[in-house]
Amino acid sequence: MSSETTRRLALDFASQLAPPGSVDVRRFFGGSALVRNGAQFGFVMKGTLYLRVDDAMRAEFEADGSEPFSYRAAGREVTVRRYYAVPAHVIDDPALLRAYSERALHATSSGGRRLSDTTLAVSPCG
Repeated sequence: MSSETTRRLALDFASQLAPPGSVDVRRFFGGSALVRNGAQFGFVMKGTLYLRVDDAMRAEFEADGSEPFSYRAAGREVTVRRYYAVPAHVIDDPALLRAYSERALHATSSGGRRLSDTTLAVSPCG
């Protein structure tokens, strides 16, 4: 997925989450970050919307089969448990998507980064 396509998808999600102009879409590595009031509460990467989660949201998303954001770096799999893929039924329900985005925004201010939020798993390249 091209960076322009990712940006357009992020802009589409932003328009669904809040009134026009209240969510900024910014470059974020190979994707687009969703930022409100200076806090990044989500991002779009490779066509998937990820939202910041607290412990309760993480449990709900895991129960729906969602997985945390992960990527490969220096031959290792890095899992970022602070951000989870948004379940399809949430994306399909505008009111539910807005409610989860508000919870994600609140989760950005609910404490600092903990060691358990990011897991480095060593796995062979290939």
